[in-house]
Amino acid sequence: MQEYLPACKIVTTHGVRGEMKALPLCDGAKFLSGFKALYTGADGSGEHRLLGVRGQGNMLLVRLEGIGDMDAARAMVGRTLYLRKSEAKLPEGRFFIDDVIGCEVRDAASGQVYGTVADVSHPAAQDVYTVTDPDGGEHMIPVVPEFVKTIDVNARCVLVKPIPGMFDAPVNGDEE
Repeated sequence: MQEYLPACKIVTTHGVRGEMKALPLCDGAKFLSGFKALYTGADGSGEHRLLGVRGQGNMLLVRLEGIGDMDAARAMVGRTLYLRKSEAKLPEGRFFIDDVIGCEVRDAASGQVYGTVADVSHPAAQDVYTVTDPDGGEHMIPVVPEFVKTIDVNARCVLVKPIPGMFDAPVNGDEE
């Protein structure tokens, strides 16, 4: 699991005092305001103390120590800023997407193992887990209460109630 996760991506400057407009890659301004610093490197390099963050529509306005004018802010455009995962204060029952990757997927009733979560996408109103079975086949499961009964990232397990056919033919299999 990664220690540093994407927080936002700088898209343009905002004003003349170094504030930057950013696309949120996390839960938004309120969540991000709980961090003391953001990093320009995915490895934790390039630490900048977070001076302020606020929402503006579906974007963020971010102020960082050391970025005090428009030229410094312009140099940040296109960069992704990262947060330190261990500093996050998540509400009870919430977790990072990164935490569910690698969790074993089992039938809630029988205990049958279907595979492991290999990826999480968000193509519509809910997340979709890509589950890789022991033979390397991929299966998609929408993360809705009808199918996903329990997600326990501490136990590294996702309990599901699949419908017939959900784990029969892999989506990446050879179909004729």
